[in-house]
Amino acid sequence: MKHGFFLSAAAVMMVTVASAQDKVVRTVLELGKTDNRTMEHVDFLANRIGGRPVGSHNLQDAEQWVADQFRSWGLEVIEQEVGEIGVGFSRGPWSGRMIGGSGMDLHFVTPSYSAGTKGPQKGRVLLEPHSLDELQRMKSALKGAWVLIGGSSNGFTLDWTSKGDSIRTEYKAKLDSISRQNEENRRWNRENPGRERTIVDLKFMPGLYCQEMKEAGVLGFIQSANLPMQAHYNRAGCYDLTMDNLPTVCEIKLEKAQYDEIEQMVRDRRDFQLEFNIRNNFFKGPVKYHNIIGVLKGSKYPDEYVLMGGHLDSYDVATGAVDDGNGVSVAMEAARLLAASGAKPKRTMLFCVWTGEEYGLLGSKYFVENKTVPLDHISNYFNRDGGPPAAAGITVPPAMYEDFKKVCEPILNYTEDIPFTVTEREGEPRPRPKSAGGSDHAHFVMNGVPAISFNERDVKGYNFNYRDIWHTECDNYNMVYPDYMEHSAVVTAVVAYGLANLDHLLSREGLFAEE
Repeated sequence: MKHGFFLSAAAVMMVTVASAQDKVVRTVLELGKTDNRTMEHVDFLANRIGGRPVGSHNLQDAEQWVADQFRSWGLEVIEQEVGEIGVGFSRGPWSGRMIGGSGMDLHFVTPSYSAGTKGPQKGRVLLEPHSLDELQRMKSALKGAWVLIGGSSNGFTLDWTSKGDSIRTEYKAKLDSISRQNEENRRWNRENPGRERTIVDLKFMPGLYCQEMKEAGVLGFIQSANLPMQAHYNRAGCYDLTMDNLPTVCEIKLEKAQYDEIEQMVRDRRDFQLEFNIRNNFFKGPVKYHNIIGVLKGSKYPDEYVLMGGHLDSYDVATGAVDDGNGVSVAMEAARLLAASGAKPKRTMLFCVWTGEEYGLLGSKYFVENKTVPLDHISNYFNRDGGPPAAAGITVPPAMYEDFKKVCEPILNYTEDIPFTVTEREGEPRPRPKSAGGSDHAHFVMNGVPAISFNERDVKGYNFNYRDIWHTECDNYNMVYPDYMEHSAVVTAVVAYGLANLDHLLSREGLFAEE
């Protein structure tokens, strides 16, 4: 009789646990439709705080806000210091106009950690010199001038480091050598008709004489930029800055059509000036930056984990709504929905808001390399950093298929117009990557951790193009789609919770090709 009693008690306990899990899922699905706050999170990050580069007050404010939100929902919070930068940066308003000519307002951006102006500054416009002789001829005219440099902007500043100087020095020597050889060949060709030697085309490096022009007192450099314009950070030196060696010369990335018009006006010797007012400000550091991780502790396997997340840092020429306010907000809402539903997962769930992704995956790299949790105890990490499309399915290795089929069942038809599919991966697995790239999943997969993410699709045809917002002036709230975001938060919550409640970790069989 006792034996039978214990079997019955165990069976009742299993039914009770399963019922509690089903209740959590049902509540998440219901709240997802009646009280979904994903867009509130995006709105706060993008429109109340704004762009969030490493070293900015905005990123510090965002870190504190995310931690406060997690705590208000009843989650434990890990604030993981990842690093520091010696000088902070904040961006104020910027404007530019033409004085004379058409009088047009100028459409431009500047990289983070680049110099602003000293209030409104106006000056003539010159074309950059292409030889040392040209530089000497115009040296006096450079002071107080804006200089058009060639090439097309990639959103970064010129390289002002010693390495950049070395590259330019070598290139000048190379150009000088080619120039002398060309002059000799021209003389030969004049004297030996029919036996001509080749004249080598001189490929000029934009900004070749930037240091000399800086020393001559230019106001700044203007480079052509395609739309939508990108503005990154001062990759060549932001970590080497001190309050004693701040950048002093503006670097302006100007809309190509306006650049071309201004260049032609200079060639035509038209009488006009440009005026810019750019408030790029610096403050004394060090400025620390952190991963913010919400923790929903596991009830049965507290030392095993399911992770999800996105990165909090962003560029600041726009507001970072898509890259990656969208990923952060989906992870945050998944956490809130589960907490509000009374979830008590068997495994610990970590809602990871990474820092420094745009500066080299710094936050996720720190988490992995410092073995914040045992890597072989991670069932899966869900990364969201590919834009705001809907989580509309998932493709998994054969060994994971039955588990994902089971945990995804509640959301297969959750949203009528965004059906969810679970697909078994076909073909041979790829080798495990040896180098990082892409986004915050990289260091996980390099270390053999599953980082199966959702298949994100623009199922309703909003015509979203990630390249339009990637590090550009267009990365704003209007590019985030509420129906996709809210759907993705619910999907993430339900699927991650389902994995956390399996009686085993996901199999890693066939995850990567055998080495």
